[in-house]
Amino acid sequence: MESTFSQVPVWSYAAAAVAHALFGIYLGLAWKQGSRGGFLIVAVGISAAWAALNWAFAVLGWAWLFQLANLLDVLRMGGWFAFLVALLRQPSMLGESTTVPQWPRLVTMAVVSLAAFGVLCMSLGLPVYGTPLRTWAGTSLFTAVYGLVLLEFFYRSIPERSRWGGKPVALALGGLFAFDVYMFADALMFSRLDPVVWSVRGFVHSLTIPLVAISASRNPEWTFRISVSRHVVFHSTALAASGLYLLLIAGAGYYMRYFGGEWGEAMQLVLLFGGALLLGVLAFSGAFRARLRVLLAKHFFAYRYDYRTEWLGVTQALSVAGDGSSLGESVVKALSDLVESPGGGVWLRGADGDFNQQARLNMPHSGVVEQEDSEFCRFLKEREWVVNLEQVRSGGSQGGEAGVPAWASEIADMWLIVPLISSGVLVGFVILLTPRTPVDVNWEVLDLLKTAGRQAASYFARMQATEALIEARKFDAFNRMSAFVVHDLKNLVAQMSLMLRNAERHKNNPEFQADMLDTVRHVEERMRGLMAQLMEKTPINQRKPVALKGLIEHIVQSKRMFHPRLSFMDGAPEASVLAHAERLERILGHIVQNALDATSEHGSVSVELSQEGKQACITVRDTGSGMSAAFIREQLFKPFQTTKASGMGIGAYESQQYVRELGGSLTVHSEVGSGSRFDIRLPIAETVRSSGNEAVAN
Repeated sequence: MESTFSQVPVWSYAAAAVAHALFGIYLGLAWKQGSRGGFLIVAVGISAAWAALNWAFAVLGWAWLFQLANLLDVLRMGGWFAFLVALLRQPSMLGESTTVPQWPRLVTMAVVSLAAFGVLCMSLGLPVYGTPLRTWAGTSLFTAVYGLVLLEFFYRSIPERSRWGGKPVALALGGLFAFDVYMFADALMFSRLDPVVWSVRGFVHSLTIPLVAISASRNPEWTFRISVSRHVVFHSTALAASGLYLLLIAGAGYYMRYFGGEWGEAMQLVLLFGGALLLGVLAFSGAFRARLRVLLAKHFFAYRYDYRTEWLGVTQALSVAGDGSSLGESVVKALSDLVESPGGGVWLRGADGDFNQQARLNMPHSGVVEQEDSEFCRFLKEREWVVNLEQVRSGGSQGGEAGVPAWASEIADMWLIVPLISSGVLVGFVILLTPRTPVDVNWEVLDLLKTAGRQAASYFARMQATEALIEARKFDAFNRMSAFVVHDLKNLVAQMSLMLRNAERHKNNPEFQADMLDTVRHVEERMRGLMAQLMEKTPINQRKPVALKGLIEHIVQSKRMFHPRLSFMDGAPEASVLAHAERLERILGHIVQNALDATSEHGSVSVELSQEGKQACITVRDTGSGMSAAFIREQLFKPFQTTKASGMGIGAYESQQYVRELGGSLTVHSEVGSGSRFDIRLPIAETVRSSGNEAVAN
C-alpha cells in the first residue's frame, strides 16, 4: 500500500474511531454486568481500536500499522461473531423452548482462526493462495461470508414477536458484512485493494452505530440502561429532514440556473423562495409535527409514550389551573395533547345531577344536557371505557353497549369520550375532537387516557368539594352571626321587658323615667349597631382603645334595675385595652347577667377591675347556685349548650372566643351552692401597641 493517501481515509477512520469510542463509553456507563452487553462492549471497543489504527496508518503511512489494523480487523469480526452467538443463547429473544445448536460457536472459532492465518500469511509474505494479498483477501472474504450466514441463522431463529428488537442490529451487521464481501471479493479478483473502497470503510462503520444503539435500547435483556430522549429524536429528525430538504432545493436551483437558459436565474430564485416558504409552513404546522411524532413513536420506540414526560405534563397542566373554568380547559388541553387532538369539551355534573358543558377548547359551545340516569352515563360509570365514536359509527362492538346519545352526531369532528371517575362516582366526561393526524387507538392510548381521566376527575372532585366547603362555611358564618344577633336581641328584649314590668310601679317616678329614657336610648344604639354590622357598613373586628372603667360603669348602670344590686370596685382606673367596644361590652354584660340570673335577691354580685403587670384583670363574683367542675369542663363553653329554658347557649362560647381573640384568657372557678368567679385577663393597650400592633394590623 502506498503511504500517501487523500484526506478521505483520514476523516473516514477518524469519524469511525470517535463514533465507536463514544458509543463504547456510553455503553460502559450504562452496562449492568450482563454477558451479552459485555460482548457488545468488547466488539465496539475493538472496532474503535481498529478504526484508530487505520487512521494512524492513513496519516503516517507506516506499513506495520496496516498489518496491526488487519489483525484487529480479525478480532473485530470475532467480537461481532461472539456477540451474535451470545444472542443465540438468549431465551427471551429466541423463546424458552428453542434449542440452540453448538455448531455456531465451534465454526466461529474455526473461521476466526482461518482469518488470523490469512493476516499472518500476508504479514510474513507467505503465498499460500497465489500472492500473500490474495491469501489475506480470500480468508477475509470467507470470514465475511460466514458472518452473513451466521446473521441469517440468527435472524431466522428469532420468533416473530422478538424480531422488532433484533432487526436494527441485524441490518447494521448485515451491511458491514456485505460491504466486506464486496471489498475483499474485489481484492481477490484483481489482486489489489481498491483504495477508494478502503477509504470509505470508516464512514460505513460509523453509519451502523445508530442501528446498534436502537437494538440495545429495545432489548433490556442486554442489561443496558439506554434511553433516548424523544424530544432529542424529534428535533434531530426534524433538523436532518430540513437539511436534506434544503440540499434538494439547492440542487434543483443549481440545475435550473445552469440548464434553464435565460429563465434559469429567475427560476432559481423563485424555487429557493418557494422552498423556504414551504419549509416554514411545515415547521409551524401542528398536523405535520403530530404526524412526525406518531411516525417516530411507532418505529423508533418500544412504547408510544414517554410516560414520565407525559405524566409530568398532565400534572403540571392540572396544577396551574385556577378557577373551575380554567381547570376544565386545562383538562381538555392535557388530554387532547396525549392523542394529537386539537381540542374538545368537558361536561361536569351540576347541582341537579345532570351533565352540562363547563369548558371547551377549539370547540363551539354546546347546550346539550345529559341526564344522570341515562344509559350512556350508566355505561361510562360501570365500564369506565373510553368510547371511540369511529368504532361506533362503523358498527363496532361499543356502539350498542355504550348507548351513545343522539346529540353526539350534532358535534362536528367528535372522536373520543373519556369518562371522569373519582371514587366510583362519574364526575363528568371529556369529548375529544378528531386528531390532526391518524392515531391508532390501541391499548396504550386507552390506558393512558383512562389514567389521566382519573387524575383529572380527582381534581374536579376536589374542586367541587372545596366549593361546597366554602359555601358551607359561608352559611356557617352567616348562621353564627345570626345566632349572635338573635342573642343580642334577646338581651335587649329582656331589658325592655324588665323596664315594662317596673313601669307599673314606678312610671310616675322621675328617676325611673330618666332611667327608662337611658335604657331606650341604649337599646336604640345597640339596634343601630347590629343593623350596621349586618349591612357591613362598620367592621365588627375593628379595634380601638377602650377604657375598662367607663365600660364596666356603663354595664353596672344598665343593670341597676336588677336585683341583687351590682357593685363595682375599681383598682385600675387608667387601664384600657384594644378591642371592639360593643363586643367587649356584650361579653362582659353576658357574664354579669348570668351572675345576676344565678343569684337570689339576697345574694351579692360584684365586678372588680385591677392590673397585674401588663394585664388588666376583670373579676365577676357571685354567691349564686354555682356550677360543677364537669359542667364547666364539658358544657359551659360549648355552643348551643344551655340550662336556661329561654337561653341559646352561645353567650359563654362567644365570651371565651373573643377574649382569646384579644390575646387574653377566661377562667372559671365555681362550686355547687357556693357561687362562681369569672377571671378575665386582657393585655392592656400599651402592651398591645408596643408588641402586638403588627398582629392587629395584619
